Amino acid sequence: MTEQRAALVTGAGRGIGRAVAQRLVDDGFDVLAVDLEPDADGPGVPHPADLATREGNRGAVEAAIERFGRLDVVVANAGLQHVAPVAEFDEDRWDQLLAVLLTSPFLLAKHAWAALSASGEGRFVAIASAHALVASPYKAAYVSAKHGVLGLVKTLALEGADAGIAAVAVCPGYVRTPLVERQIVDQAKAHGMPEEDVLEEVILAPQAIKRLIEPEEVAEAVAYLLGPGGRTMTGVPLTMDLGWTAR
Repeated sequence: MTEQRAALVTGAGRGIGRAVAQRLVDDGFDVLAVDLEPDADGPGVPHPADLATREGNRGAVEAAIERFGRLDVVVANAGLQHVAPVAEFDEDRWDQLLAVLLTSPFLLAKHAWAALSASGEGRFVAIASAHALVASPYKAAYVSAKHGVLGLVKTLALEGADAGIAAVAVCPGYVRTPLVERQIVDQAKAHGMPEEDVLEEVILAPQAIKRLIEPEEVAEAVAYLLGPGGRTMTGVPLTMDLGWTAR
């Protein structure tokens, strides 16, 4: 009988993280669902943590290991966004985005490393973005952090190979989440256009296929990476961008 695997998923209260946590629970994983404000009725075991802090990241890993006795998978998904020109970009918001989007995945990997090594088939999945591969204006912190996450994943893959740890960055285009929906007002202001035109003319403009990706589709990709089919993938982006980077 296969021993049950344990996973830690950040940003699990809503959007992609919630969909991933639900998929892993459905697939038989024990899941620690980490969020700044976790949903007590959501999938997995809720755990509150401020991932902009070192203590929040270390504590989340320790909580998963204490609760489940092991940790086989980390899905670093927590995210936020700020849209503004470089000349007007708030410096505190820059620090916050880099802390959550780049430093948190590093800290999660650092503190989970021994447990992932002990697993024998540890997996580190960062939910990056097509913005790990290309850039857009007015998103200096987000684009910089996501490019950094891809570099982090490559390093984790090289360092983890002998321990059986694989690391992949999932890079979707725009996903139907509260994070994307909240961008519409900011993008309208940055581009000087009506809010009703933003989705088609700004947000979906780079994609060949003009639709939002559903959170469950990202969860499906994560489930693939954690299964037998994902064993050959490490140190790479898994791109699911509806043709964005084909241009």
